[in-house]
Amino acid sequence: MISSVRGPVLEIGLDHAVVEVGGVGFAVFCTPNTLAGLRRGTETRLSTTLIVREESLTLFGFADADERELFLLLQTVSGIGPRLALATIAVLEPDVLRRALHDGDLVTLQRIPGVGKKSAERLVVELRDKVLVTPTAAPATLATPAAGGARRDQVVEALVGLGFTLKPAEQAVDAVLADKPDAEPALLLRSALSSLGRSR
Repeated sequence: MISSVRGPVLEIGLDHAVVEVGGVGFAVFCTPNTLAGLRRGTETRLSTTLIVREESLTLFGFADADERELFLLLQTVSGIGPRLALATIAVLEPDVLRRALHDGDLVTLQRIPGVGKKSAERLVVELRDKVLVTPTAAPATLATPAAGGARRDQVVEALVGLGFTLKPAEQAVDAVLADKPDAEPALLLRSALSSLGRSR
């Protein structure tokens, strides 16, 4: 298992970054918040986990080991794969997710794209006793990288990559842009994911 990578950031996309390690560029899939904290050309260290499939090896990266542990924990639930687990952490901050699981807050859990009432109930049943809730949780500040010229198309492409069909992805992005026309790509992706989760 590749538990971390450290090196200069070569590229930053909407759903991944390329980190050079020993002369090799690793594509690491991350949440918008994690990507927002990276800067091209500067060194970074990401906690990672490698997902092995018959047809692929996919590396997922996180700002800290706490996010990685939640990512792995979510996948112990039937029907939750790595893409949905990553989308969950993208929509809900770790402390918010833990609180929702602990309290059985189905409304909050249904904000996760692809999670309906039954899936939310299953998450609570299977994970309630496995999460530790902290007394207080400071809200995280979302920093965003410089916006690209084709924000809408980039975010739609990232959503399709996460498993959404084209039309709902476009509608979600357009709705966010109508409300927040100056939204940076990371915030735009996060808001669109949240919107798609509520529409399920």
